[in-house]
Amino acid sequence: MNIRSLTRGDGVLIGAAVVLFIASFLDIAGCDASPEICNQVPSTNSWEASPLGWGAFFLGIAGAALVVYSRTLPQPRKVVGLELGQIGVAFTVASAWNVLMWMFESNNAGAGLILGLIASLVLAGAAVAAPLVPALKGPLLSAPKPQAPQPYGMQPGQPGQQGVPGGYGYPGAQQQPYGAQPQPYGGQPDPQGQAQPQAQTATPQQTPAPVQGQGQPAGDFAPFWFAVPVARPLYAEDGSPTPIAELAPGTWYLAVEQRGQSLIAQTQDGRRGVLQDTTGIQRG
Repeated sequence: MNIRSLTRGDGVLIGAAVVLFIASFLDIAGCDASPEICNQVPSTNSWEASPLGWGAFFLGIAGAALVVYSRTLPQPRKVVGLELGQIGVAFTVASAWNVLMWMFESNNAGAGLILGLIASLVLAGAAVAAPLVPALKGPLLSAPKPQAPQPYGMQPGQPGQQGVPGGYGYPGAQQQPYGAQPQPYGGQPDPQGQAQPQAQTATPQQTPAPVQGQGQPAGDFAPFWFAVPVARPLYAEDGSPTPIAELAPGTWYLAVEQRGQSLIAQTQDGRRGVLQDTTGIQRG
């Protein structure tokens, strides 16, 4: 479950569900008589009128919970062939319709019924419009920025800190050019204990041939850290349509190459893939 995948529309949905829950405990019928007479009339909330409480108010709250829960899952779950989010949207629409019918049938609607109608209409509108309206599709929680001077993953005793050898995978460590062999542990130590790279003579036979279908990094491209606003799939470099990993919001990944509008990203476990959708990414 990843709460950073929630959108602003989900925030509206949660707020409307809270208001609907509060309205369920208020009076559903008003009183136009004198205060002395109204005080003698027992109050009635939606839970005491079971068809309204369970058939409208509870239905809307349950629908909001299903929609929000479905969007925190990495993969959608289905019940009788329908996704949980779709069932939740249907519940919110049915809730709004039931409360509206109770409003039409009521001769003197109380505060609970009026507030419940407003909340149920907002609830149904947010559930339907959240995936469609750009203003509601933005992330509810922004990705955290890397800490300075120790961005992602830097803990005491890890590479990149004083007295600890640097290595790939940490912004604070010295990075090797893309495609080069790492040297921190491959050379001979000098008298001071620092590793020195071994001299190698490249020959035409030793030069590796480029892999077919693999693009070369642009000359002016520099690797950088980035975070995605919402969960996005990472596809294999060979063009396979099946994702090999999913980039989660709130986590920093390293972009090592650019291919057109796509990025070649590397995860913390060393897997590389193509991030096709780079809109709204946050650079570290």
